[in-house]
Amino acid sequence: MTPYNLGPHSFERFNRLSFYLLTSVVWLSALLFGLYILTFYVEAFSQNQMEVWNKNLPGLYQPNKELATGGIGLHFAAGGIILILGSVQLVSAVRERYPQLHRWIGRVYLSACMLTALGGLAFILVNGTIGGIVMDIGFSIYGTLMLVCAINAFINARRQNFCLHKAWAIRLYALAIGSWLYRMDYGFWLLLADGAGHNSNFQGPFDYVMNFFFYVPNLIVAEIIIRRQAKNISKTRQFV
Repeated sequence: MTPYNLGPHSFERFNRLSFYLLTSVVWLSALLFGLYILTFYVEAFSQNQMEVWNKNLPGLYQPNKELATGGIGLHFAAGGIILILGSVQLVSAVRERYPQLHRWIGRVYLSACMLTALGGLAFILVNGTIGGIVMDIGFSIYGTLMLVCAINAFINARRQNFCLHKAWAIRLYALAIGSWLYRMDYGFWLLLADGAGHNSNFQGPFDYVMNFFFYVPNLIVAEIIIRRQAKNISKTRQFV
């Protein structure tokens, strides 16, 4: 039986199940990628073998640039944490049943987001990216947006303005999964298009698009979700 032959209640259950399944796949893959980052980059740092960082992205580690190395190391370590914890913060059951846990995870999560942004921005300022000025601009905007969202989510949580806190948290999560989406997009593009428009210096047409594509569409979707939720809340209040 196809979804089009289902009754209204069955079709609603089908949509809900599909949503939960898709969400679970996204969260699980983000979790695994976060664990991979912590395992690969932090282990290399702990063993003083940072040169292996360059196997994935050339130019990440340069022995004579300690500040840049520290910045990108902080970026990856904190980035792994936000991918692991970010999805947990969006689960309404955790927020409602375990508010204290939500708050403590939130403190760690927001701190990690700020450190990720600051570490990446420090690396760009000192070292620059392999993709040149276009990648520098795209990634700097990304880091700045993440920092702004994290700060606003924290400020509104402290003020107990939970509607605004949630809105900024949604924007932050949309940005936080950007690093995972960046790798996923490249992986699918290499598989489906044989890397057309990409070169080893990350300065091809596809690379220029990807400097912004891994986070701008996410933010557009986040804004749609935020506005729909605000509209639903407004409608609910009209009938109270």
